[in-house]
Amino acid sequence: MPRRAHRAGLALVAASTALIAVTYGLVRLAYGLYLPEIQADLGFDAGVAGAISSGGSSAYVVGAVVAFASAERRFRGLVVAAGATAAIGAAGMALAPDVVPFAVAAVLGSAGAGLASPALVRILQRGLDDGRQAGAQAVVNAGTGPGLVAAGVLAFALLPQWRLAWFVAAGAAIVAAGAVLVLERRASDARSRTAPGTESPATTTATAAATTTTTDTAPPGLVPPLGWIAAHRWVLLAALLAGGASAGVWNYGRTLLADAGVPAGVSVWAWVCLGAGGTAVIVTARPLARLAPAALWALTLVVTAAGTAGLATLPGVVPVALVACAAFGWAYTAATGALIAWTAEIDAERAASGTALLFVLLVLGQAVGALVLGWVAAVQGYGAALTVAAIGALLAALPALSAVRRSRPQEVAETPARAQGAR
Repeated sequence: MPRRAHRAGLALVAASTALIAVTYGLVRLAYGLYLPEIQADLGFDAGVAGAISSGGSSAYVVGAVVAFASAERRFRGLVVAAGATAAIGAAGMALAPDVVPFAVAAVLGSAGAGLASPALVRILQRGLDDGRQAGAQAVVNAGTGPGLVAAGVLAFALLPQWRLAWFVAAGAAIVAAGAVLVLERRASDARSRTAPGTESPATTTATAAATTTTTDTAPPGLVPPLGWIAAHRWVLLAALLAGGASAGVWNYGRTLLADAGVPAGVSVWAWVCLGAGGTAVIVTARPLARLAPAALWALTLVVTAAGTAGLATLPGVVPVALVACAAFGWAYTAATGALIAWTAEIDAERAASGTALLFVLLVLGQAVGALVLGWVAAVQGYGAALTVAAIGALLAALPALSAVRRSRPQEVAETPARAQGAR
């Protein structure tokens, strides 16, 4: 029986990772990958592109908040909703005859990622032994990176047929969600037979955009006490600023390369590098865990700024552009992990619900950033937009320095999610 439970758990982790890879890498974040070809076919400018991305980020937040509130009891329904919204959104983008239905479908598709993450926290709790949950959550969190790599490989194979790529993503969303539903029951049954009467505690709550393995014994809720908000004032500001700064590369990075004359096949490699950089966080997790959360945040935001600035200033120099994208992918993923560790250091009892709020602010920042940077790109060009984004990343690092100066010595909560994050 233990061997059967182990195999069922591994299969569940693989399916959960695939669902994150699809909803984030192949649907939500692939918008920026295919944007040059989509703009050419549907005929809209950078301002409209930013508005569509902003709408998608807003839909992601709504989905994440709904899932956060209902994941405890309706986790299977959330998986169905995540797969359905991602699949319908991707198929709608593939079929869209003009920009309006495309925008509606893109916004709907982005909600799938927000619905998926909280549900998977509860599903892994039910299907895995307590001792395996932390590592499994970290693996599932890292699914965004491989998803971005898969999107790049798909683009290599199909571009300029971007519509076909969205059809593939829609099919993958259905398959991944179905696999999670089937394997969750198998893993739960195998676990219950191995240890009758046991149930993993539902004390770890889902984040809005990513999962966290920190135990949260406080009652779930997205709005924490005023004292918590006061203690987190610098973290909240940092998350919002970082979200706005990250919108530059995610939305306009490949379009900037295309405008600089980089061949389409070469520019797709930039997206593969983004995913590879995000995946590399798994390798660097141990040394990063030795850093204080505020220091880790400052480091990752400086690297984010450097990657964004490198892409903005030398987009036509392919080696520089690829390294810049890999650095950005690593820094963004590691920064989300720093947020988890930062809130756990301040208030360990509300670490999971705190992470939820921080990730909501991160994606809200992306929504605002997409609008502002889209306007800048429409007026001054994509290079100027990414330069503004790089400056924004440096500004997002400053609250960490303020937090270090004002902080008092306190025990740091250990969490294996310190260098993991998502999306």
